[in-house]
Amino acid sequence: MRSLRYSINVTLDGCCHHEAGLPPDEESMRYWTEEMARADALLLGRVTYEMMESAWRQPATGKWPDWMEEWEIPFAETIDGAKKYVVSSTLSGVDWNAELVRGDLGQAVQRLKQEPGESLWVGGVTLPLALADLGLIDEYEFLVQPVLAGHGPTLLAGLRERIQLELVDRQEFHSGAIAMRYRPRRISV
Repeated sequence: MRSLRYSINVTLDGCCHHEAGLPPDEESMRYWTEEMARADALLLGRVTYEMMESAWRQPATGKWPDWMEEWEIPFAETIDGAKKYVVSSTLSGVDWNAELVRGDLGQAVQRLKQEPGESLWVGGVTLPLALADLGLIDEYEFLVQPVLAGHGPTLLAGLRERIQLELVDRQEFHSGAIAMRYRPRRISV
């Protein structure tokens, strides 16, 4: 069974909005490239899919945009080539190596987890909240940035029940950011 890993950048005060002062640097982009490459496929909500596609899809010219730093290209290539599943009730179709996921979210994700492979990766804000509420996330990966945003959406705001986590890995970056991976602690009855 494939595991489902939720990965996101977050500020020290819990903000997970991509414009909250979370600029990528070479070290964090290398980290995210390696982590994303480990996944068999990406699971994205509509908003995250559209945001990622607008930033990281390779243009038809085959040439990456001028704004992209050389060290961002491996990440762009990784996400551009990745298999993607998009959860949306409003999109009529997707491309960019993607297919739509419709119907009951829990059943659909369970089917994806049952397929052969190692892992699925999910990012974003809204979809991971629904998946956490359903108990479908097997690993949480937070890249905590040394920033206080003071505003914006916060990590898993509105979670129905508390989830106990246990730390399974920790990595410090030169920038002061810390990547932490957790797994839900299984409570025996």
